[in-house]
Amino acid sequence: MSLDSLKSRLPHYAPDLRRNLDAVFGRPRLSAQQLWGTVLATAIASRSPVVLRELAPEARANLSPQAYTAAKSAAAVMAVNNVFHRTRHLLSDPGYGDLRTGLRMNVLGDPGVARVDFELWSLAVSAINACGACLDAHERVLRKAGMDRETVQEAFRIASVIQAVGVTLDAEAVLTEIE
Repeated sequence: MSLDSLKSRLPHYAPDLRRNLDAVFGRPRLSAQQLWGTVLATAIASRSPVVLRELAPEARANLSPQAYTAAKSAAAVMAVNNVFHRTRHLLSDPGYGDLRTGLRMNVLGDPGVARVDFELWSLAVSAINACGACLDAHERVLRKAGMDRETVQEAFRIASVIQAVGVTLDAEAVLTEIE
């Protein structure tokens, strides 16, 4: 179960993913809440059942109930925001930016944890979901709050590793079935 189980499941051709898991968990620049909230939110965003099954219990053990719920909320609200704002950004007609969104996002008003932590988790999920507009918005809030670039980068380093592990393990599951 957990991080060791994920590393042991990785195929022989992906030793860098094992090393990268060690790197992002080994010497984190983030507080425990920031780290495990980022891990949980990005595990959800990765859409990988294996990654989520392995990392969610460890996240639950390392987060308060409020932070655990807030990390799940960050993944949920960013699933909506990233598609909506990425689409607005990609459309060549800037007039869509003037229209009311008409979507509920109450959790943004009171996420139940420190605003900076929720913003960090939202940035990490936005990295996985490739929403440039959301990435810029969350990065601006984090930098304005005093977070340095290296710490912001840590969130999307975690996101990239979690996503890569999920893609690799899910692909291996399919390849094992057909080979």
